[in-house]
Amino acid sequence: MPRNLDLTALRAFVTVAEMGGVTRAAGQLNLTQSAVSMQLKRLEESLGQPLLDRTQRGVNLTAQGEQLLSYGRRMLALNDEVWARMAGDAYEGEIRFGVPHDIIYPYVPKVLQRFAAEYPRVRVELVSSFTKGLKAQYARGELDVILTTEVDCEPEGETLLTQPLLWVGAPGGSAWRHRPLKLAFERVCIFRLAVQQALDEMGIEWDMVVESDSSRTIDATVSADLAVHANIAGNAAPHLQQIDHGGTLPQLPEFKINMYHAGRSDMPLVTALASFVRDAYHPHLLKATG
Repeated sequence: MPRNLDLTALRAFVTVAEMGGVTRAAGQLNLTQSAVSMQLKRLEESLGQPLLDRTQRGVNLTAQGEQLLSYGRRMLALNDEVWARMAGDAYEGEIRFGVPHDIIYPYVPKVLQRFAAEYPRVRVELVSSFTKGLKAQYARGELDVILTTEVDCEPEGETLLTQPLLWVGAPGGSAWRHRPLKLAFERVCIFRLAVQQALDEMGIEWDMVVESDSSRTIDATVSADLAVHANIAGNAAPHLQQIDHGGTLPQLPEFKINMYHAGRSDMPLVTALASFVRDAYHPHLLKATG
Protein backbone atom coordinates (compact mmCIF):
# COMPACT_ATOMS: atom_id res chain seq x y z
CA MET A 1 0.00 0.00 0.00
CA PRO A 2 1.49 3.39 -1.00
CA ARG A 3 2.48 5.70 1.80
CA ASN A 4 2.85 9.46 1.60
CA LEU A 5 5.44 11.72 3.15
CA ASP A 6 4.25 14.64 5.24
CA LEU A 7 5.60 17.59 3.24
CA THR A 8 5.09 19.97 6.16
CA ALA A 9 7.30 17.80 8.34
CA LEU A 10 9.74 17.35 5.44
CA ARG A 11 10.00 21.14 5.04
CA ALA A 12 10.73 21.47 8.75
CA PHE A 13 13.52 18.86 8.47
CA VAL A 14 15.13 20.52 5.42
CA THR A 15 14.95 23.95 7.05
CA VAL A 16 16.56 22.67 10.26
CA ALA A 17 19.36 21.03 8.25
CA GLU A 18 19.97 24.16 6.17
CA MET A 19 19.74 26.67 9.02
CA GLY A 20 21.85 24.57 11.36
CA GLY A 21 19.42 24.45 14.26
CA VAL A 22 15.81 24.23 15.42
CA THR A 23 15.78 27.79 16.75
CA ARG A 24 16.71 29.41 13.43
CA ALA A 25 14.44 27.07 11.53
CA ALA A 26 11.52 27.93 13.79
CA GLY A 27 12.05 31.62 13.10
CA GLN A 28 12.18 31.07 9.36
CA LEU A 29 9.09 28.84 9.35
CA ASN A 30 7.25 31.17 11.74
CA LEU A 31 6.64 28.27 14.14
CA THR A 32 7.54 27.55 17.74
CA GLN A 33 10.60 25.43 18.47
CA SER A 34 8.40 22.75 20.00
CA ALA A 35 6.27 22.60 16.85
CA VAL A 36 9.35 22.12 14.68
CA SER A 37 10.69 19.44 17.05
CA MET A 38 7.35 17.60 16.90
CA GLN A 39 7.41 17.64 13.10
CA LEU A 40 10.93 16.20 13.10
CA LYS A 41 9.87 13.47 15.49
CA ARG A 42 6.79 12.67 13.40
CA LEU A 43 8.90 12.41 10.24
CA GLU A 44 11.41 10.07 11.91
CA GLU A 45 8.60 7.88 13.24
CA SER A 46 6.87 7.69 9.87
CA LEU A 47 10.10 6.65 8.14
CA GLY A 48 11.33 4.46 10.97
CA GLN A 49 14.77 6.03 10.62
CA PRO A 50 16.83 8.42 12.80
CA LEU A 51 17.47 11.60 10.83
CA LEU A 52 19.42 13.65 13.38
CA ASP A 53 22.35 12.55 15.51
CA ARG A 54 21.37 13.85 18.94
CA THR A 55 24.46 12.54 20.70
CA GLN A 56 26.48 15.55 19.52
CA ARG A 57 26.07 19.27 19.97
CA GLY A 58 24.42 21.19 17.19
CA VAL A 59 22.60 19.72 14.22
CA ASN A 60 24.31 16.68 12.71
CA LEU A 61 22.57 14.52 10.14
CA THR A 62 22.71 10.76 10.23
CA ALA A 63 23.49 8.91 7.01
CA GLN A 64 19.74 8.49 6.50
CA GLY A 65 19.25 12.21 7.18
CA GLU A 66 21.83 13.20 4.55
CA GLN A 67 20.08 10.97 2.04
CA LEU A 68 16.67 12.41 2.86
CA LEU A 69 17.98 15.98 2.64
CA SER A 70 18.79 15.56 -1.04
CA TYR A 71 15.41 13.98 -1.78
CA GLY A 72 13.63 16.53 0.40
CA ARG A 73 15.05 19.54 -1.41
CA ARG A 74 13.97 18.19 -4.76
CA MET A 75 10.50 17.23 -3.51
CA LEU A 76 9.90 20.64 -1.93
CA ALA A 77 11.18 22.47 -5.00
CA LEU A 78 8.82 20.47 -7.20
CA ASN A 79 5.96 21.00 -4.77
CA ASP A 80 6.53 24.76 -4.78
CA GLU A 81 6.81 24.83 -8.57
CA VAL A 82 3.55 22.90 -9.01
CA TRP A 83 1.77 25.10 -6.49
CA ALA A 84 2.89 28.28 -8.25
CA ARG A 85 1.98 26.99 -11.71
CA MET A 86 -1.38 25.46 -10.83
CA ALA A 87 -2.43 28.37 -8.63
CA GLY A 88 -1.59 30.78 -11.44
CA ASP A 89 0.53 32.73 -9.02
CA ALA A 90 3.92 32.89 -10.71
CA TYR A 91 6.40 34.91 -8.72
CA GLU A 92 7.39 38.30 -10.04
CA GLY A 93 9.05 41.37 -8.62
CA GLU A 94 12.55 42.27 -7.51
CA ILE A 95 15.07 40.92 -5.00
CA ARG A 96 18.21 42.76 -3.88
CA PHE A 97 21.42 40.75 -3.50
CA GLY A 98 24.59 42.31 -2.07
CA VAL A 99 28.02 40.74 -2.65
CA PRO A 100 31.57 42.03 -2.08
CA HIS A 101 33.40 42.48 -5.36
CA ASP A 102 36.19 40.04 -4.51
CA ILE A 103 33.92 37.02 -3.92
CA ILE A 104 31.62 37.37 -6.93
CA TYR A 105 33.64 34.63 -8.65
CA PRO A 106 33.18 31.72 -9.00
CA TYR A 107 29.84 31.14 -7.26
CA VAL A 108 27.60 34.16 -7.78
CA PRO A 109 27.20 33.90 -11.59
CA LYS A 110 25.97 30.32 -11.17
CA VAL A 111 23.49 31.44 -8.51
CA LEU A 112 22.12 34.21 -10.72
CA GLN A 113 21.81 31.86 -13.68
CA ARG A 114 19.90 29.27 -11.67
CA PHE A 115 17.61 31.85 -10.08
CA ALA A 116 16.79 33.40 -13.47
CA ALA A 117 15.92 29.98 -14.88
CA GLU A 118 13.56 29.13 -12.03
CA TYR A 119 12.08 32.60 -11.49
CA PRO A 120 12.20 34.28 -14.93
CA ARG A 121 9.78 37.04 -13.92
CA VAL A 122 11.85 38.14 -10.93
CA ARG A 123 14.58 40.74 -11.35
CA VAL A 124 17.69 40.31 -9.20
CA GLU A 125 19.48 43.56 -8.46
CA LEU A 126 23.12 42.71 -7.75
CA VAL A 127 24.82 45.26 -5.51
CA SER A 128 28.61 45.08 -5.27
CA SER A 129 30.21 46.89 -2.36
CA PHE A 130 32.32 46.30 0.73
CA THR A 131 31.20 44.21 3.71
CA LYS A 132 30.76 47.21 6.01
CA GLY A 133 28.56 49.02 3.51
CA LEU A 134 26.53 45.93 2.64
CA LYS A 135 25.80 45.21 6.30
CA ALA A 136 24.66 48.80 6.80
CA GLN A 137 22.33 48.57 3.80
CA TYR A 138 21.01 45.23 5.01
CA ALA A 139 20.33 46.67 8.48
CA ARG A 140 18.31 49.46 6.85
CA GLY A 141 16.27 46.91 4.90
CA GLU A 142 17.73 47.99 1.55
CA LEU A 143 19.08 44.51 0.71
CA ASP A 144 17.36 41.13 1.03
CA VAL A 145 20.37 38.79 0.94
CA ILE A 146 24.02 39.68 1.46
CA LEU A 147 27.34 37.87 1.47
CA THR A 148 30.15 39.20 3.63
CA THR A 149 33.84 38.55 4.28
CA GLU A 150 34.53 38.62 8.02
CA VAL A 151 36.80 37.22 10.68
CA ASP A 152 33.75 36.05 12.67
CA CYS A 153 30.04 35.59 12.03
CA GLU A 154 27.21 37.30 13.88
CA PRO A 155 24.49 35.08 15.43
CA GLU A 156 21.96 35.83 12.71
CA GLY A 157 24.43 35.00 9.97
CA GLU A 158 25.44 31.70 8.40
CA THR A 159 29.03 30.79 7.53
CA LEU A 160 29.27 29.29 4.06
CA LEU A 161 33.04 28.93 3.85
CA THR A 162 36.16 29.48 5.94
CA GLN A 163 39.35 29.81 3.92
CA PRO A 164 42.74 31.51 4.20
CA LEU A 165 43.67 34.58 2.25
CA LEU A 166 46.02 33.85 -0.63
CA TRP A 167 48.36 36.13 -2.50
CA VAL A 168 47.19 36.82 -6.06
CA GLY A 169 48.77 38.60 -8.99
CA ALA A 170 49.00 38.73 -12.75
CA PRO A 171 49.33 35.35 -14.50
CA GLY A 172 53.05 34.68 -14.84
CA GLY A 173 53.80 37.98 -13.12
CA SER A 174 56.86 38.95 -11.10
CA ALA A 175 55.63 41.87 -8.98
CA TRP A 176 55.69 39.64 -5.90
CA ARG A 177 59.48 39.30 -6.17
CA HIS A 178 60.18 43.04 -5.86
CA ARG A 179 61.03 44.86 -2.64
CA PRO A 180 59.49 46.86 -1.26
CA LEU A 181 56.48 44.73 -2.13
CA LYS A 182 53.96 46.76 -4.10
CA LEU A 183 50.39 46.39 -2.87
CA ALA A 184 47.05 47.43 -4.36
CA PHE A 185 44.00 47.47 -2.07
CA GLU A 186 40.81 49.47 -1.76
CA ARG A 187 40.87 51.95 1.14
CA VAL A 188 38.18 50.10 3.10
CA CYS A 189 39.11 46.52 2.12
CA ILE A 190 38.90 44.27 5.18
CA PHE A 191 41.93 42.25 4.00
CA ARG A 192 44.24 45.26 3.85
CA LEU A 193 45.23 45.50 7.52
CA ALA A 194 45.72 41.72 7.83
CA VAL A 195 48.10 41.75 4.85
CA GLN A 196 50.09 44.70 6.20
CA GLN A 197 50.44 43.11 9.64
CA ALA A 198 51.60 39.81 8.16
CA LEU A 199 54.27 41.58 6.09
CA ASP A 200 55.43 43.62 9.08
CA GLU A 201 55.75 40.49 11.22
CA MET A 202 57.91 38.85 8.53
CA GLY A 203 60.02 41.97 8.15
CA ILE A 204 59.10 42.58 4.52
CA GLU A 205 58.97 46.19 3.38
CA TRP A 206 55.87 47.15 1.45
CA ASP A 207 54.47 50.09 -0.43
CA MET A 208 50.76 50.74 -1.04
CA VAL A 209 51.10 51.92 -4.63
CA VAL A 210 47.36 52.10 -5.35
CA GLU A 211 44.71 53.34 -2.94
CA SER A 212 41.30 53.55 -4.49
CA ASP A 213 37.62 53.01 -3.81
CA SER A 214 37.31 51.35 -7.20
CA SER A 215 37.72 47.57 -7.43
CA ARG A 216 38.26 47.92 -11.17
CA THR A 217 41.28 50.13 -10.55
CA ILE A 218 42.76 47.52 -8.20
CA ASP A 219 42.11 44.71 -10.68
CA ALA A 220 43.66 46.64 -13.55
CA THR A 221 46.79 47.43 -11.54
CA VAL A 222 47.29 43.85 -10.34
CA SER A 223 46.53 42.24 -13.71
CA ALA A 224 49.12 44.58 -15.26
CA ASP A 225 51.71 43.09 -12.84
CA LEU A 226 52.26 46.43 -11.13
CA ALA A 227 51.28 45.20 -7.66
CA VAL A 228 49.87 42.23 -5.77
CA HIS A 229 46.62 41.69 -3.92
CA ALA A 230 45.02 39.03 -1.67
CA ASN A 231 41.78 37.08 -2.03
CA ILE A 232 40.01 34.35 -0.11
CA ALA A 233 41.18 31.00 -1.50
CA GLY A 234 39.13 29.90 -4.49
CA ASN A 235 37.59 33.32 -5.10
CA ALA A 236 40.11 35.14 -7.27
CA ALA A 237 38.83 36.77 -10.44
CA PRO A 238 39.49 34.78 -13.65
CA HIS A 239 42.14 37.26 -14.84
CA LEU A 240 44.25 36.82 -11.68
CA GLN A 241 46.04 33.78 -10.30
CA GLN A 242 47.41 32.55 -7.01
CA ILE A 243 51.07 33.41 -6.49
CA ASP A 244 53.34 30.42 -5.93
CA HIS A 245 55.87 32.28 -3.79
CA GLY A 246 57.46 29.25 -2.12
CA GLY A 247 57.29 30.77 1.35
CA THR A 248 58.95 34.07 0.49
CA LEU A 249 55.70 35.86 1.37
CA PRO A 250 53.91 35.37 4.72
CA GLN A 251 51.01 33.05 5.27
CA LEU A 252 47.81 35.06 5.60
CA PRO A 253 44.94 34.54 8.09
CA GLU A 254 41.60 32.86 7.50
CA PHE A 255 38.39 34.73 6.74
CA LYS A 256 34.78 33.60 6.63
CA ILE A 257 32.30 34.07 3.83
CA ASN A 258 28.98 34.62 5.61
CA MET A 259 25.42 34.96 4.40
CA TYR A 260 22.69 37.08 5.98
CA HIS A 261 19.11 37.04 4.78
CA ALA A 262 15.68 37.94 6.05
CA GLY A 263 14.08 34.74 4.78
CA ARG A 264 10.75 33.80 6.33
CA SER A 265 7.86 31.63 5.23
CA ASP A 266 6.19 34.74 3.77
CA MET A 267 9.33 35.64 1.78
CA PRO A 268 9.76 32.64 -0.56
CA LEU A 269 11.96 34.47 -3.07
CA VAL A 270 14.47 35.44 -0.40
CA THR A 271 14.45 31.90 0.96
CA ALA A 272 14.93 30.50 -2.55
CA LEU A 273 17.87 32.78 -3.36
CA ALA A 274 19.52 31.96 -0.03
CA SER A 275 19.04 28.26 -0.74
CA PHE A 276 20.65 28.59 -4.19
CA VAL A 277 23.63 30.41 -2.65
CA ARG A 278 23.99 27.66 -0.05
CA ASP A 279 23.84 24.97 -2.75
CA ALA A 280 26.52 26.75 -4.79
CA TYR A 281 28.94 26.75 -1.85
CA HIS A 282 28.07 23.23 -0.73
CA PRO A 283 27.28 21.20 -3.88
CA HIS A 284 28.05 17.95 -2.07
CA LEU A 285 24.76 18.29 -0.19
CA LEU A 286 22.94 17.90 -3.49
CA LYS A 287 24.74 14.61 -4.20
CA ALA A 288 24.05 12.79 -0.97
CA THR A 289 22.10 10.12 -2.78
CA GLY A 290 24.82 9.58 -5.37
